[in-house]
Amino acid sequence: MTTGTDIGPTQLELDGVRVSLRPMEAGDKDAILAFARSLPPHDLLFLQRDIRHDKVVSAWIEQTGPGGSISSLVAIDDKGRMRGCSALVRDRLSWTSHVADIRILVGVDSRSMGLGRLLALHCVDQALAEDVEKLTVQMTPDQEGALRMFEELGFSPEALLRDQVRDAEGATSDIVIMALSLARYSATRTAYSL
Repeated sequence: MTTGTDIGPTQLELDGVRVSLRPMEAGDKDAILAFARSLPPHDLLFLQRDIRHDKVVSAWIEQTGPGGSISSLVAIDDKGRMRGCSALVRDRLSWTSHVADIRILVGVDSRSMGLGRLLALHCVDQALAEDVEKLTVQMTPDQEGALRMFEELGFSPEALLRDQVRDAEGATSDIVIMALSLARYSATRTAYSL
């Protein structure tokens, strides 16, 4: 079985920006906090926890890597600034051990350059390597670009949870849950020799 830590650093150019994609490390904590705090709070509502807090990021890093329940990648530009990150979250001890959840964040100034799609594809490949059967992803319905991207990858809407999350000002938002059967995804890739 491979893990997110098996992915070596990948250098690429996206929309004229040099980006390094690599597994998350303990030393990324300050960069993650700065990145999370730079995002509009609404962009964080689909996460289970608020990653703008030191304790939350410490716990995330602790659960990442060999033996952990989370495989995480970070995208860092050539100036050392975090542009995005992803997490593939799976609880191997639960009734849903065959399911993993994708969580992706992309900086406001890094959107529409293909970074979110690249992080999503890495999560899908990681899930296939770990024999995950189903992937889910959550987002607010107004995240139209993310909804469209996941639909293009083969995800289908499964649920709409009304007023599921509440921001610091007390405003509620709905959450859309989309899912992908990895058996169907694999069969399609094989059929089209992808």
